[in-house]
Amino acid sequence: MPEVLALLVPFAPFAMVCFIVWTKHKRKMTELQINQQTHYVAEADAYARLEERIRVLERIVTDRGSDLAAQIEALREEAPALQAQRSAALQQREVQP
Repeated sequence: MPEVLALLVPFAPFAMVCFIVWTKHKRKMTELQINQQTHYVAEADAYARLEERIRVLERIVTDRGSDLAAQIEALREEAPALQAQRSAALQQREVQP
């Protein structure tokens, strides 16, 4: 037994170095996993917010489909009238010195 112990003593520093390197590696891997999980949670939260926004937009489009079309048409009809008013206002400004 003492002979075996005498042979193992010189290898103890090498074993300690290997253990220290392995421990640092495990710590680093754990930190990376925690960071990855945190990133995943943030992405899942952003994804959920985007899904909710899409649901709201779908609800707006489907609930007010005919009303929205009427509003768009009203804006199209107002556009020429607004342009005529603007051009008349510009002409009045040009006439007044």
